[in-house]
Amino acid sequence: MADNIDYRQLLDKQFAQLQQLEVIIDEERLTLQKNSPDALAQVTEKKNALLLDIQTLDQQFSQSLAFSKQKANGELDEVLEAIEQALLRCKEKNQVNGHIIQQSQMAVERLKTTLLQQNDKSSVTYDSKGKTSGGLSSLGIKA
Repeated sequence: MADNIDYRQLLDKQFAQLQQLEVIIDEERLTLQKNSPDALAQVTEKKNALLLDIQTLDQQFSQSLAFSKQKANGELDEVLEAIEQALLRCKEKNQVNGHIIQQSQMAVERLKTTLLQQNDKSSVTYDSKGKTSGGLSSLGIKA
């Protein structure tokens, strides 16, 4: 990478990308709360594309000796601090979304168990992880 690159400008670009990611993560949370799989797929696609862009820019920084020198000299401290704070916000919001996903999966699992039990109580079996599954009632085999 050439030494005449304006790293401050690139860091500002990365900060803007992280702000955009924060908006997308908020959109993802709302989509998860609405239980809209199609909209979630679109949001996930946008999020993944942006994450790739962020990663690509980050690789440019990691491969630059001039950037490392400017960073060590404290020339970029202000924007790096803003980036770090944006990353923390994104991480926290992403953890909330992960929690929503876990809760949704648990609700689906409970519904599945209830439906299996209502369908045919004698056909309910348990897998190696202790989760319920349908038995082989069509073959006359019961757990």
